[in-house]
This record gives sequence, C-alpha cells and structure tokens, in this order.
Amino acid sequence: MITIKMVKKNGKITYEDEKSRLAYDIFVSRLPENQKLEMYIDLADADHSKAQLAKVHACIRELATESGYSFDDMKLLIKSASGLEDKSFADCSKSELMLAIEACIQIGGENFNINLH
Repeated sequence: MITIKMVKKNGKITYEDEKSRLAYDIFVSRLPENQKLEMYIDLADADHSKAQLAKVHACIRELATESGYSFDDMKLLIKSASGLEDKSFADCSKSELMLAIEACIQIGGENFNINLH
C-alpha cells in the first residue's frame, strides 16, 4: 500500500513534493510485471484522512488473517491498544488514525512477526 500527495497545477495532476514522487517510484519498482493494482483517489481533508482509514482497515485485515482472529476482534484489540475504544475509526482525526496504525505495526511485529511498515 502506498499513500502519496498530489496537487492539481496548471490543469495537470502532479506530485505535491519530491517525497511523494520518490515513494511512488520505489513502489512501482518493486512491483512484478503484470501486477494488477487497485487505486483509490479522494480529496485531501485537513481533519481526516481516508487513506489512513483505508490503511488501518487493511492492516487490521492482514493481522486478522495472519493471526486467526476475526476482523472484528482484531479491530477491538487495535482500538484498545490505541486508546480509541469508544470511537469509530471513521470519526477519528489524522493523529488518532496514526495512533491506530502505529498500534497495528507494533502488535503485528511483537506478537505475530508481521511487518506492516
């Protein structure tokens, strides 16, 4: 999974910064030939990141699959570890979603030997 920032300038969509261009180039260089991709594009929002929300759910799905937990059980575990027990991920701020992503990475690495970086 990759998240890059882009901006419309002079009628064209371009990378917002060199970091995004580099992240995209590295991602593409690691793909095998004929690899199919699914892309999701949305408008950036200052208070909430749909890309982060998608990443949280993708990480939870991978942890659940690899660990044998159900998706819902793993989601509760991640919410508890990130201090978001009483909150829907859809209502979280960017910083709260980052806490959830960090919890996924930590739980995956420490308990299931899964690298979610």
